[in-house]
Amino acid sequence: MSMKPDDIRELEGKIARLRNHSDAKQVSSSPCINAGFGMRIAVELLSAVVVGGAMGYVFDELMHTYPFCLIVFLLFGGAAGFLNVYRLAKAYDEAKKNGGE
Repeated sequence: MSMKPDDIRELEGKIARLRNHSDAKQVSSSPCINAGFGMRIAVELLSAVVVGGAMGYVFDELMHTYPFCLIVFLLFGGAAGFLNVYRLAKAYDEAKKNGGE
């Protein structure tokens, strides 16, 4: 009941091809993954804007410069959020190109 080395290599090759094919199919077509990715983008963007706005509000209260710091930090928060979304989309695209996450 011993297998020849060629048979083992052939079986390993088939397993690797099937695994890569199923991973690539799962990343690109699963609605749960796509919905989760969309939710993560929304959370990344919203949290950065909220944190920037909160920091601006606190600095305005401390320095009595209302609404200068609020506006500036909202803009910084928006920029940080877009940067996070860009990085996330770039990593997702790389994972999709490589055939899995």
